Amino acid sequence: MPQTTHFSAWLMMLALAAWLAGCASVPHPDESELAPPLPPMAYDPADSAPLPPPMIRARSRWTPVRWAELPGFEQDDTNQAWYAWLQSCERPGPVFAPLCDEVRRLTLATPQEQQQWMRARLRPYRVEALASASSEGLLTSYFEPVVRASRVQRPGFAVPLHRPPPGVSARGPWYSRQQMEQLPQARAALAGQELMWLADPVDALMLQIQGSGRAVVSEPDGRQRLVRLAYAATNGHPYKSVGRWLLDQGAVSDATWPGIKAWAARNPHRQQEMLWSNPRVTFFREEAMSELDANFGPRGAQGVPLTPGRSIAVDPQSIPYGTPVWISSSGPQAQLNRLVLAQDTGSAITGAVRADYFAGWGEEAGALAGRLKQPLRMWALWPR
Repeated sequence: MPQTTHFSAWLMMLALAAWLAGCASVPHPDESELAPPLPPMAYDPADSAPLPPPMIRARSRWTPVRWAELPGFEQDDTNQAWYAWLQSCERPGPVFAPLCDEVRRLTLATPQEQQQWMRARLRPYRVEALASASSEGLLTSYFEPVVRASRVQRPGFAVPLHRPPPGVSARGPWYSRQQMEQLPQARAALAGQELMWLADPVDALMLQIQGSGRAVVSEPDGRQRLVRLAYAATNGHPYKSVGRWLLDQGAVSDATWPGIKAWAARNPHRQQEMLWSNPRVTFFREEAMSELDANFGPRGAQGVPLTPGRSIAVDPQSIPYGTPVWISSSGPQAQLNRLVLAQDTGSAITGAVRADYFAGWGEEAGALAGRLKQPLRMWALWPR
């Protein structure tokens, strides 16, 4: 899985550092006070207690089930998911906040101990569509592109990325992508709002569609800096898929990002037409990245950094932010039975059984994100 080998080593180091830092400001006369025992857990190994009634949310029905229904639950390395859960505990909702002390204490527990705790404290609910009671939906994926950029416009770097121009969010739709390039008044409004310059307009489009990314920026003094480009606003126009446009034109059979870039390279005379087919433009803000920041994704809609392979975007009217979710998805791109955290959303992520899987950053993550589109089942894990 993209980034997981590098990330897993960091996960335990960072989690331990965070736990110790939390203890550092509190006097602790003996070792036992550093890790007080968890409260007694009423754990039923047979999982035979009566089930509660279903719960209805705005866009989904949650049907309680036995833990045995979750495919591969005992085989998952939940340690990999625990840092994502710790991140959610930095901004927990009222339902999960009471569990966060216990979550933190289990940071260095074994997966078996973490799974036993989940069985005792949580109940799995199969997520279903309201209208049809269908429990199968769609899993897609997204990632953080990594691009090279120049702080100033120069030969080879002529494609600007902009911060939001004044007033862009204060009214209805602003200028479209085509208008931003052609109308003098739009160009005047954007003058001076350039954050940096890229070499490839397709890379700029990819950043805008993903909503965030990383840039290795060459500064005027020759230094190179790694920065994050975070979502700041859009021009208010609806998103239109350039991949769908190319398929409708009969131009490609592979509408993944590699396929789109290959077509653009072969057809430079039609590249602008393709770009203008999507009128939506994203504006960014720049964020400094420390060595620690570089090991995690951007902040999702919950307001916490995303964890590669363990964070998903959901419809918050189906699953609240911060909810641990068990996902099961099998297809040509991935076999996934794992614990993830609902920490983000997106304009295309709507409906009951719908998730966008955060794959990480860079080319490998981009290859998975560009091709992952397969059936999905989901179980929300909710406090008893």
